[in-house]
Amino acid sequence: MTASGTFSPRPGAAPLPRMIRAQAALETRMLLRNGEQLLLTVVIPALVLVLFGTVDIVDTGKGEAVDFLAPGVLALAVLSTAFTGQAIATGFERRYGVLKRLGVSPLPRWALMTAKTCSVLVTEVLQVALLVAIALGLGWSPHGNPAAVALLLLLGTAAFSGLGLLMAGTLRAEATLAAANLVFLLLLVGGGVMVPLDKFPDAAHSVLQLLPISALSDGLRDVLRDGAGMPWADLGILAVWAVLGLGAAARFFRWE
Repeated sequence: MTASGTFSPRPGAAPLPRMIRAQAALETRMLLRNGEQLLLTVVIPALVLVLFGTVDIVDTGKGEAVDFLAPGVLALAVLSTAFTGQAIATGFERRYGVLKRLGVSPLPRWALMTAKTCSVLVTEVLQVALLVAIALGLGWSPHGNPAAVALLLLLGTAAFSGLGLLMAGTLRAEATLAAANLVFLLLLVGGGVMVPLDKFPDAAHSVLQLLPISALSDGLRDVLRDGAGMPWADLGILAVWAVLGLGAAARFFRWE
């Protein structure tokens, strides 16, 4: 006999960590099933690495071209997944009412952003493994502290994820699609990925080096090519972008 006032199963929301894990797993499966997303996040960075690493198109300065390009392409992979791909996918989820339905669930807005960022991190692990394998096959010889590399990638992911979610949560889906792709192309050329920043005029260089893609690519290059220690200046720039981007996304993100 059941005691009065006791119900089984007990209704109510699942614990918050479990909700975040479930949402992150769903986001990861959806991302990996999307062919257009995989083209952007995997194929394009790999093509950039192979093409510019084997053909002498751009003067990358000292050392082998792959030693300059590999860190930049790792930064490009973070940009493509955490910013461009996430902004476009989330923007259309918002347009089609997916986020509106999530908005009436017990999942808080910040927890949804956390789950999406965790999904991005899982995808980036696969990206980094593939790109590192390709770069090693092209003769890349990385150096430096793995902890510094991991910290750079983590802060870069947080910075780009916040900016991508901010764009997706405030603009229309079509505007997000156009703006995210335009920013991707501009940063591919002017973010120190393929072309060294010192090739730009001094006035442009002083501005470009403050961008998150420049801080990430330069920081990775200092560690992996030059064997530097913790690149504190680049980490500081990424941390500022991460705080501003995630904070603004949490404040202004709209479910519909």
